[in-house]
Amino acid sequence: MTSKERVLAALQKRPADRVPIFMWFHPETTHLLAAALNIEPRDVDAVLGNDVRQAWVGNNFAMEGITHEHDGETHTDEWGITWVKEGPFNQVLRSPLADAHESALQQYTFPHHAIETLLGSMNPLIPMAQEYFIGCDVSPCLFELLCRIRGMERTLEDFALQPDVAGDLLERAAEFEIALAEAACARYPLDWLWTGDDVAGQHSLMISPRQWRTFIAPHLARIVAVGKAHGLPVAYHCCGAVRPIIEDLISIGVDVLNPIQCHCAGMDAADLKKTYGTHLTFMGGLDTVELLPRGTAEEVFDGTRRLIETMTADGGGFILAASHTVPPETPMKNIFAIYAAAGVSREEIFDRAAATHH
Repeated sequence: MTSKERVLAALQKRPADRVPIFMWFHPETTHLLAAALNIEPRDVDAVLGNDVRQAWVGNNFAMEGITHEHDGETHTDEWGITWVKEGPFNQVLRSPLADAHESALQQYTFPHHAIETLLGSMNPLIPMAQEYFIGCDVSPCLFELLCRIRGMERTLEDFALQPDVAGDLLERAAEFEIALAEAACARYPLDWLWTGDDVAGQHSLMISPRQWRTFIAPHLARIVAVGKAHGLPVAYHCCGAVRPIIEDLISIGVDVLNPIQCHCAGMDAADLKKTYGTHLTFMGGLDTVELLPRGTAEEVFDGTRRLIETMTADGGGFILAASHTVPPETPMKNIFAIYAAAGVSREEIFDRAAATHH
């Protein structure tokens, strides 16, 4: 089977020759893998056998897609957010609306003018569309995007004390996200539309379920509808304890839920599969807190096998991924054990690595 066929089988709850894989690596992990395999970092996904190729076209590109050489270097994105390199990632340094008064909030414009530029990150994926499953990531879409533009503290204050302000910003954020998603879906041979917002912590949502349903759900439904109108499944990413709104996500048309952080409240992968597996394909659930960095290779292999067997009990419905980026302290043998448990041998990986030199 091709990579595309494997992921489609998971979405359709059908068996495949092996479970599809979409593993995210911490940037340092990517470089460690590249060094161990004697390949370029850009080749890691292909060599390890990941089945999805995806690009950021939303604000996550500013956070993860723009790289600086030295800590302290900065850039300002199309939303007016200033980022600074701190360690391997860019962090928000200045939010353009953090101290804005009402008139400035009303005058703020989302970057419709930059849609053509933002979509450009999809172009390198197009030659891969026959073999790989192609995704377009427009996240963060709503709550998390406001937190970056307004600052988290001010955003939470707006939800509680100035609901009209929050509602107006969300309306305009949604209009931009819809335009961005519509342009991407119309132009590229996509296999899914990827949405999302980190709206949950370790134990609960950052806002109440009632607030989420009032402020976020109607706009998210409009964004999801863009993918549906183009015949695409829609994936949703939210770290943390997102369980209180899973039924809502299903009701507005979300097909895939990621990343299933198994240590968070209510996020046991087996229980989620039993409860919601008829309606959702799950992606994630492989523990990056204890198992991957601290377990033995045998424990990682066994844990990965159990996860796959549990999450594919109906024949499919699962994409193997970690519950967060695979951390750099993860031993190489543990990473190879993940893939071995999924049916991709160490020998196969090294053979592909050797082939990149020809």
